[in-house]
Amino acid sequence: MEKQKLESRQENKASFMKSVVRDGGKGVIVGGSMLVPGVSGGTMAMLLGIYDSLITSVSNFFQNPKKALKVLIPFVLGALLGMVVIAKPILALIERYPMPTLYFFLGAVVGGIPFIIKKADVSKLSFSIVFYLLFGTALVIGIARLPENLFTVSLNVGLREILLLIVAGIFVAVALILPGISVSYMLLVMGMYQNTMDSISRVYLPYLIPLGIGGILGILLTTRLLEKAMNKYPKPTYLIILGFMIGSVAEIFPGFPIGFEWIWCIPCAVVGFIVMNALGGE
Repeated sequence: MEKQKLESRQENKASFMKSVVRDGGKGVIVGGSMLVPGVSGGTMAMLLGIYDSLITSVSNFFQNPKKALKVLIPFVLGALLGMVVIAKPILALIERYPMPTLYFFLGAVVGGIPFIIKKADVSKLSFSIVFYLLFGTALVIGIARLPENLFTVSLNVGLREILLLIVAGIFVAVALILPGISVSYMLLVMGMYQNTMDSISRVYLPYLIPLGIGGILGILLTTRLLEKAMNKYPKPTYLIILGFMIGSVAEIFPGFPIGFEWIWCIPCAVVGFIVMNALGGE
């Protein structure tokens, strides 16, 4: 009896460590790719098959914090590690070899699409499927076409600025969570990118605190709605999300290679496809 209990504890411990390494590793990939132009963290999390777990963990955090933290802690730590260690080399590659690097990410997005189609349980093409895909695609492209600096929030924070920052934080949270929508571009649209970066660099709390409060409210609201939509209406929800991702491809697409660039771009796209197809849903 004691031997069985010991074996059971060892199996549980091994399973826990495996999930920590898996979720932490996916966090590294998400964090490392978040700063790539046109690539959202939500897109990468969806392609890696951890998006649902993150949404459920955040949405039900107060109901079961212990279970939620088992997913969130390794993922968040991995994402921070990815942003610090991997993001800079990726951005350097984009600066030096833009076409092959971005074609790798294009291949990665395409490689994850079969996993999303499986989640949506699509067996044959229909009008409703096309509609949901086009709706998601049009929404992302529409956001990407919004003019920058629609409104600005001064660093001289008063009551008006506090309210605007809370509302802005909610929009930023939505961009953070939904695949295909870039947080940095959302800040640009709202005319807040430079002030936000300045506030982060000098830890200017009067600006960051209300923005963070809005972000937390937005995350809780968005994750709760998404979880309900995924559970009650999985097919349209996943198809719209797939539309988001297809729309984001237009933001990543760097144009067609010229001359010998094809020699590097096509293999990079194939490698990206294979890697993401292998990782997706694990």
